Amino acid sequence: MIEVKYFGAVAEKTKCEFEKLSFSEELSLQKLLQDLNGKYDFESLTFSVAVNQKIVSKTSDYTLQTRDIVALLPPFAGG
Repeated sequence: MIEVKYFGAVAEKTKCEFEKLSFSEELSLQKLLQDLNGKYDFESLTFSVAVNQKIVSKTSDYTLQTRDIVALLPPFAGG
């Protein structure tokens, strides 16, 4: 089981702050994002992805593990 946390506009789109997902076979980050996009239609949103508090590329071939925490984060403003 993994936990997906939503922040900013992504949380507004999903109408929740997090959800827990179980999977029976190997799950890549790309596949998870495709599935979430199919469920919530994220096409118009800009966000970054973090796995276990480390920013990763959305196109990463990272394989998710049980107990991973994936966060979809709004764009950051620096200063």
